[in-house]
Amino acid sequence: MSTVDAVVVGSGPNGLTGAVTLAQAGLSVLVVEAADTIGGGTRTVELTVPGVRHDVCSAVHPLGVASPVLSALPLHEHGLTWAWPDVDLAHPLDDGSAGVMVQSLEHTAAGLGVDGRRWRKLFAPLVDSFASVADDTLGPLVRIPRHPVTLARFGLRAGLPATTLARRLATDQARALFAGSAAHLLQPLTRPLSASVGVMLTTAGHRNGWPVAVGGSASITDALASLLTSLGGQIHTGVTVRSMDDIPAAPIVLFDTSPTGAASILGDALPTRTRSAYQRWRYGPGAFKVDLAVEGGIEWTAQACRRAGTVHLGGTLEEVVATEADIHAGRMPQRPFVLVAQQYLADPSRSAGNIHPVWAYAHVPAGFDGDATDAIINQIERFAPGTRERIVALHATSTSGLEAYNANYVGGDIATGANSIRQLIARPRLAGDPYATGVPGRYLCSAATPPGGGVHGMCGHNAALRALHHLRSSTS
Repeated sequence: MSTVDAVVVGSGPNGLTGAVTLAQAGLSVLVVEAADTIGGGTRTVELTVPGVRHDVCSAVHPLGVASPVLSALPLHEHGLTWAWPDVDLAHPLDDGSAGVMVQSLEHTAAGLGVDGRRWRKLFAPLVDSFASVADDTLGPLVRIPRHPVTLARFGLRAGLPATTLARRLATDQARALFAGSAAHLLQPLTRPLSASVGVMLTTAGHRNGWPVAVGGSASITDALASLLTSLGGQIHTGVTVRSMDDIPAAPIVLFDTSPTGAASILGDALPTRTRSAYQRWRYGPGAFKVDLAVEGGIEWTAQACRRAGTVHLGGTLEEVVATEADIHAGRMPQRPFVLVAQQYLADPSRSAGNIHPVWAYAHVPAGFDGDATDAIINQIERFAPGTRERIVALHATSTSGLEAYNANYVGGDIATGANSIRQLIARPRLAGDPYATGVPGRYLCSAATPPGGGVHGMCGHNAALRALHHLRSSTS
């Protein structure tokens, strides 16, 4: 390998966004990836039937289209196109009704009946100031905010237990609609700060919708890779990095890896304090994923679900709260919370004729070694009877399979770390610069750093900015 200014280990959205940020500053950049293809959590492949394209991990991208860095990059010139379904999110209940969210806050509120005014009161102030919300929340939380009033308004909602905020709503439909979004945190919904992800995803949805990338989630990292190479960057796949000896010497190295992965690579160079913090890093509950090829798609009982890009299956608020508590305690629920994506509704190119890809995963305990396939299909059948007979092929991925696919997903944790209160505030450790490892020029840029999980590229961008700042300071 030739000498370069910067090396990025890992080609997920954060790694590639960090690489682009460095390349835009004029640095020569090399990205190395252990797998044969780039992408991390954004790969798209034919898992079931020829011509039917499935997203392997991430699927729907409210924070991708809203990301300050991704939206500022000319990714459309490199093949990235977003597409929106008619309905962004639906959460069906057993009586055939559903809580429904569309991009329009007013239309969503109108569909929530007596809860419309309450929903509008909760989210309208944040939707109106979303650019400021994103500016202060998509980075380290322990810092002086740029927009303190807006951040305080966000914090008054996000800092609550999800159950407290949900119970400001009167109907089962509205309560379940918020609970399903909050459950993306993969933490008990009775804890402080457990409303945070639900507030952010709902606000982002009303501001920009919940779109998909045309052609599959791989289109996001393909566009980033194309932009990087146009800036002179290089990408080498099939390169496993076990130590610093496996990469060329460079003033800057970004690690799009877990904290434990970075500690292993850096070895004895890592300061004791950082090593201790990385070793204390805790991983959260896992995911069990099932990709389905369904003839004619899913015929949900609730009509809105048939037009929804995302469908949350978990029943009422109380059911979602109970199942999330179970998985956090290591118990596998009979009816787990299941996330379903029907990307083909916005992007028909993923289908083969009348055979459509359906993406689904259940929240399961960390390291769950059982088979949740039937539990997932049963939850779909609960709200769409007859689906099982329409499935022409399926592909299941266990927690261990997810970890084998991406070493950052320890125990099937696709968030690269538990979203506990401590780890939400101090990711991956309490430090003035959370991206710095304590080794000069070496930075962590994965979802284990602020602002956390999601395809937004902000972890990589923020880490790259810190690296550039220190590089310029050391050479001035």
